[in-house]
Amino acid sequence: MRSLQRGLAVLQAVNRHNGLRASEVAKLAGVPRPTAYRLLETLEGLGFLVRGPSEDWRPTLQTKSLSSGFRDEDWVAQIAVPQMVKLGRQLLWPLDLVIFRNFRMEIRESTHNISPFSVDHGMVGRGLPVLETAGGRAYLAYLPDDEQRHVLQGLRAELGDAKVDYHDDGPLDFILERTRRLGLGFRIRGFNERTMSISAPIMALDRPVACITMIWIGSAMKFEEAIRTHGEALKAAAGLIAGELARLTAENSAS
Repeated sequence: MRSLQRGLAVLQAVNRHNGLRASEVAKLAGVPRPTAYRLLETLEGLGFLVRGPSEDWRPTLQTKSLSSGFRDEDWVAQIAVPQMVKLGRQLLWPLDLVIFRNFRMEIRESTHNISPFSVDHGMVGRGLPVLETAGGRAYLAYLPDDEQRHVLQGLRAELGDAKVDYHDDGPLDFILERTRRLGLGFRIRGFNERTMSISAPIMALDRPVACITMIWIGSAMKFEEAIRTHGEALKAAAGLIAGELARLTAENSAS
């Protein structure tokens, strides 16, 4: 009974804060750290928690479905993070999962902490410009026309027409057309001169819900080489995440 009570205390702590490290769980649940870690692993095995790339523990959709705190974005921990970690270990370059919010692309999850080639850390939660990033361009290119118009209207009101229509990588129309042709958003120049990036949209119900972006040091690999060697793997990972998200959405709708 005591073990069950401790397990529930750990689960409630993680669910309430939407992700914690083992030391934080131990403090909040009032248990020794080794006990907290053992309980976290047990709850992970039962499907209630998932471990993130930064060694933090997140509630899964299974946990969220038991409470009124369920949010659509909680699929990130259960579906996206495992695919990102797997792909990150294969490609070695860091990956970001970005979501459109308040006319910015917010980094929702990242593998910078486990990438041997990362030049940036502490990226989760950071907001990035839509039009100057590969993830923002991928998101915009695959939006339905009416939603795309709405986003562009908001960006024009904030930035002005010139900063919306023209960029270091070319006119916006050219960038979006090339993005759709490649199946990947891209950034070759601008924003961060040290790096380049490509990004694959994660689609749900014919619209992007997020994008997964690979960032690399520009002097280490040419853009064409990155497309040739890593582009298909990035698109495949986005497709797997989208497929799992569709499956879980269908299961939740049927239940």
